[in-house]
Amino acid sequence: MRTGDELPPLEIPITRTLIVAGAIASRDYQDVHHDPESARHRGSPDIFMNILTTNGLVGRYITDHFGPRTVLKKVAIRLGAPNYPGDTMVLNGRIVTVEGATATVRIVGTNRIGNHVTGTVTFSLGDAE
Repeated sequence: MRTGDELPPLEIPITRTLIVAGAIASRDYQDVHHDPESARHRGSPDIFMNILTTNGLVGRYITDHFGPRTVLKKVAIRLGAPNYPGDTMVLNGRIVTVEGATATVRIVGTNRIGNHVTGTVTFSLGDAE
C-alpha cells in the first residue's frame, strides 16, 4: 500500500431493488427512493439512490479491496449526479496518504450522467495501530 496506488474499479449495477432495499435498510422512507410517481412529481425522472446506500457502497469498495481487517475511520463523501435504476456506478480510488497502517483513499463514483459521489475514506488495517 503506497501513496499513488490506484484501486481497481468496481462496477455496481444500479437496480430498482438496490435503491429501494438500501433506503429501507437505512430507514430512509422518503418517497423519492421508492415511489416513481412521487419522484416524478418532485421533478426527478425516477426514484434515486439515497446517500446512506452510497456511503455503504463506498465502504464496501474499500473493505473488499483491503480485506476483512480493514477498519473504516472516516468516510467523507459528497453526492453529485443521482443514481437511477438502469445506471451502472463505477467506483475508482487512489491512495493519497499512508501513515503506518492508516491510509486515505480518494474516491470517485461515476454513472452515465457524471460524478455520483466524490470524497475520501480513511481506514486502518486491523490491529496494526
